[in-house]
Amino acid sequence: MLLYVANLLQELHSGFNVFQYLTFRAILGTLTALVISFIVGPALIKRLVTHQIGQQIREEGPESHFSKAGTPTMGGAMILISVALATLLWSDLTNRHVWTVLAVTLAFGLIGGVDDFLKLTRGNSKGLAARQKYFWQSVIGAVAAIGLYVTAQVPIETSLIVPFFKSVVVPLGWAFIPLAYFVIVGSSNAVNLTDGLDGLAIMPTVLVGGALGVFAYATGHVNFANYLGIPHIPGVGEVVVFCASLVGAGLGFLWFNTYPAQVFMGDVGALALGAALGVLAVIVRQELVLVVMGGVFVVETVSVILQVASYKLTGRRIFRMAPLHHHFELKGWPEPRVIVRFWIITVILVLIGLATLKLR
Repeated sequence: MLLYVANLLQELHSGFNVFQYLTFRAILGTLTALVISFIVGPALIKRLVTHQIGQQIREEGPESHFSKAGTPTMGGAMILISVALATLLWSDLTNRHVWTVLAVTLAFGLIGGVDDFLKLTRGNSKGLAARQKYFWQSVIGAVAAIGLYVTAQVPIETSLIVPFFKSVVVPLGWAFIPLAYFVIVGSSNAVNLTDGLDGLAIMPTVLVGGALGVFAYATGHVNFANYLGIPHIPGVGEVVVFCASLVGAGLGFLWFNTYPAQVFMGDVGALALGAALGVLAVIVRQELVLVVMGGVFVVETVSVILQVASYKLTGRRIFRMAPLHHHFELKGWPEPRVIVRFWIITVILVLIGLATLKLR
């Protein structure tokens, strides 16, 4: 929006040409989302408290979490507002990738919002039935995957890039659709499962989102793409503004969500952020790297799958409780220790993921 205004003002003064630089608009996106979070946050928390919109705690969860009952939830709305406004203000609104990632994020946020609302009105932690939630996630994920496939303008947009190998690119054809669907829906649920401790999910999301922004910038810049030996995808660099806005909004939310949390993200935030990471990875063609950088999300999800499978098949549990962060809590780790160590692991994994840009 403001890019269009800057283009008009550029005729009056050459200084407005600075808004053409993607890096400058990305910085503005980060700062804008951060400021919006600081403005919206206190008002949103106050409103949630006034209307008694508090977190419902699972009875089978760790006892240490029972004291968190009633903490304001649905704080993820703060993130979505900040990301959406910052992206609309500073990105090129003629870019199809920007609208795709923004639409998918908000659509999954809507599913999470309905789920949170039902939890609150019913007075328990069940919310939207699992089948209903997965159905609507599947509908949106499938529509996004088909849309990306149909609108692809160059073959690389529907090919699988294998990290660490410069010339290994696998054309997927129609198989791109189920892959994109799985990445978007799977990422959404993985982040949702990880969102169980104060600040646990948001910081890895910020780190991975920022790293995907680096991939987007390099992939969308023809000179950098050629230098790094990665395929160039025209126009994909514009999603850097979304990634930067995600970083700013995430840090703004963490200000209120850090231990002990003043507000919880809720499914409205977790489902949306996970889907955002998934669709970003698909757009920049780095699904495999997402698995590496989002290793914490992957392990949390796998822990739940293994726990359920083991209990149904053998009647025994592998972990004291799943997802994995609860296992460490029950082993006696203080909540802040679990959170910070998971953050540190994510930093390491993100650095490994970024290394794939050069190690080819």
